[in-house]
Amino acid sequence: MTLTQPPGPLSGRPGPSNYAIDGPKHKLLLTPLKRRVRGELGGEVVIDTEDAALLLETGLPPRLYVPLADVRAGTLQRTALTTHCPFKGDASYRTVTVGDGVAEDALWVYDDPLPAAAWLQGLAGVYLDRFDRWYDEDDEVAGFPDPYHRVDVRHTSRRVEVRARGELVATSDRALLLSETGLDNRFYLPREDVTATLHGPTATTSFCPYKGTASYWTLELADGTRLPDAAWSYEAPFPESAPAAGHVSFWGDDVEVSAKFL
Repeated sequence: MTLTQPPGPLSGRPGPSNYAIDGPKHKLLLTPLKRRVRGELGGEVVIDTEDAALLLETGLPPRLYVPLADVRAGTLQRTALTTHCPFKGDASYRTVTVGDGVAEDALWVYDDPLPAAAWLQGLAGVYLDRFDRWYDEDDEVAGFPDPYHRVDVRHTSRRVEVRARGELVATSDRALLLSETGLDNRFYLPREDVTATLHGPTATTSFCPYKGTASYWTLELADGTRLPDAAWSYEAPFPESAPAAGHVSFWGDDVEVSAKFL
């Protein structure tokens, strides 16, 4: 997201600068992912490569591309699906089948990419969620981080107050400020500073390649009203976000978070 989302230099709306980047308004940047990447389907490894790359594209999240030569032989079947990209060319699709595992249209290939994207020749884009699991080296992951994206967690002396439908549900003078590229700052409060009841975690989860897997919590107000998934936490965050462990953040239409310096 760093380079391709505002105000990044490859976005459609770059920030103020004293330079200009020549080229089309819609930009492509292929960045090598210099680690071993493996994808499993049906309990078997079908992708195993040390030459994966992330394609950064204006306005879009990074996409994983792998060499077709590093996809297990005999597992691919070309399908009738095709799509057109005005910046990359015409894409054909492949279904991956191994044992009882089938990932329909899980890979796309620019068989004859446009000259401006000729370096996509021999590579296949991947829908990560159509495979069973992925490994970044030997760590199982749900996605691959953009190397130009970062997360910073800082202690803050601001007093942070959280209200839900007008009711004060949390107050903290020892919150953490999590600053993430391309996103609004978020405050994370120690769970002990939440005065309302949190139920959960719920069945909802989400994955961030920079922070880890988020657990969600239902917030119960004094009158018994419950607001599902109004709070989230990272119970076992990745090392770069480790300070946020044991802390809770809040969001939603019914929630208002304010912060001021004492």
